[in-house]
Amino acid sequence: MHLKRWITAIVAVPVLATLIYKGPPVGFACLIAVIAVLAISEYFFIVSDGDKIRILKPIPLIGTAAGLGMIAAALHAFFEAMILLMFSGFLLGALFSMPVYRSVPNIMETVTRQAQGLVYVFLPLAMLVLIRARPDGVTWIFFIVIIVFIGDAGAFYAGTYLGKHKLAPAISPSKSVEGSLGGLTANILGAIVFKTLLLPGLSTAFTVVFAVALGIAGQIGDLFESELKRRAGIKDSGDILPGHGGMLDRIDALLFAVPVAYGFKLFIF
Repeated sequence: MHLKRWITAIVAVPVLATLIYKGPPVGFACLIAVIAVLAISEYFFIVSDGDKIRILKPIPLIGTAAGLGMIAAALHAFFEAMILLMFSGFLLGALFSMPVYRSVPNIMETVTRQAQGLVYVFLPLAMLVLIRARPDGVTWIFFIVIIVFIGDAGAFYAGTYLGKHKLAPAISPSKSVEGSLGGLTANILGAIVFKTLLLPGLSTAFTVVFAVALGIAGQIGDLFESELKRRAGIKDSGDILPGHGGMLDRIDALLFAVPVAYGFKLFIF
């Protein structure tokens, strides 16, 4: 498992880094759109208790179309359109549920899951596109991603070798308090190194607060996806990334950390 994780990272990270750094804004948006489609497919797979074709049903498809529209709106820094598209997806999902409600009363659960998917998957990824569109966006994308992924790695290895006290046994028995603290430590160290090299104008105190906030949000995101999988009785959201599981398994922390980072970037930094 460890070897697979490293091989996948060694292959994927340079490719992604090149696309983020060298690619034009539209290329980055297309990359995010692909990631979003993979992640939302896995999300519907999980919340539909392992039904791999549920994404092809009308209401999930409406949500996916609305979500891709949100990413396109983010490419043009049109936040208001993102919100309208998010609500439009929910509105159309509700409308499509009405003709079949008599025969399929649990269709309301599908509408709820679609709305959650728009907020959970598409909104944070669209915010990444908004951040990338700013003058210093590329640097901040790397800053956010490095903080989150280094924290994820720190939590994994600290938990593997030092973990003794369970963090949330009812949700994820393998996660430990030691792993959580190791992850936060890695968040802070990674942020300080990055700040020193590429964002020297940032205050060290704010950098630490930023790293801790992203680290905590990321761990909540990790546990939230674990809740979804435990309810469905599914170990991984997919197998597209050897050693890491599915796309949603890889970005679960990022999905919760990005809105926090967007708030910091908008109102503090």
